[in-house]
Amino acid sequence: MAQKQEEEEKVRLDKWLWAARFFKTRALAKAAIESGKVHHRGERCKPGKEPRVGDELQIRIGFDEKTVVVQALSIVRRGAPEAQALYTETETSIAKRENAAAMRKAGATGMTTDGKPSKKQRRDLFKFRGSGNDD
Repeated sequence: MAQKQEEEEKVRLDKWLWAARFFKTRALAKAAIESGKVHHRGERCKPGKEPRVGDELQIRIGFDEKTVVVQALSIVRRGAPEAQALYTETETSIAKRENAAAMRKAGATGMTTDGKPSKKQRRDLFKFRGSGNDD
């Protein structure tokens, strides 16, 4: 009986990431792990790695990088509130993500001062200045 409980607690990392709703499919979770977007203790891991309660994972999704602590294990994908109970994000990770999002939002103008402006930037400049081919 004790061996049966141990087997139930074993979860593949790609299944856990899918169940915790970090990725829409297991294939996407596996691809992210294999491409080095998921780290455990600062090192790349394999899709078959078995996370344990208390493990800290770094997960990079798009521009965001989250550091989460595993709170529970599950191989079943459920609703978002139940999936969020599987992990907690660290305070430093939340602060970093919010800071990075603010920096991206502040720099979202697309205007750079280095070098020659692109065609789109020139058009935007002409629109802003009001000089165009209105003749």
